[in-house]
Amino acid sequence: MKPLYLASGSPRRRELLAQIGVPFTVISAPIDESALPDESAVAYVERLARSKAEAGLASLAGPAVVLGADTAVVLDGRILGKPENREDALAMLADLAGREHQVLTAVALSDGQCCLSVCVTSTVRFRAIGPEEAQRYWASGEPVDKAGGYAIQGLGAVFVTGLQGSYSAVVGLPLSETAELLAQFGIACWQVPALSPEVTKQQ
Repeated sequence: MKPLYLASGSPRRRELLAQIGVPFTVISAPIDESALPDESAVAYVERLARSKAEAGLASLAGPAVVLGADTAVVLDGRILGKPENREDALAMLADLAGREHQVLTAVALSDGQCCLSVCVTSTVRFRAIGPEEAQRYWASGEPVDKAGGYAIQGLGAVFVTGLQGSYSAVVGLPLSETAELLAQFGIACWQVPALSPEVTKQQ
């Protein structure tokens, strides 16, 4: 079995991959994340996921499988990236409040001979968010490095009234689809067993 490398600096993706018992090593794969002219959101996230996987693979010597992923929050066809500043974050929250938006996460795996990818789309609904509440959320520091300016697995969960699709994909890595891709490269889940309740109690 070829060793797996995760080309991502996201702690959330590390936690999700570890959750399904897959051993991996984190590597850096910096790429240009600028969108191309007239590029759709689906094409954008899938291109970035594949580029991260390929860039990560290029930095390694020897047999390896590299996983790259990218997530985008999309509202009315517009990609909402990480907020540039406080005003940008508050504007994003105001736009998302009381509405549905899409979260697209693409995953790509490459071993140098084959590169496979999948894009998962989920729909998230927000309740209304008042200006004071939005300012308090910004002050928490959580929105700073999050696509769309919020984290569904963190404090931002209080805004979410509905989710249609994959929760793990919204967090950053669709686990069911990722497991299927890993299997195609001969990498099994559950290699690292989860702690049993008895073991947990003894610690």
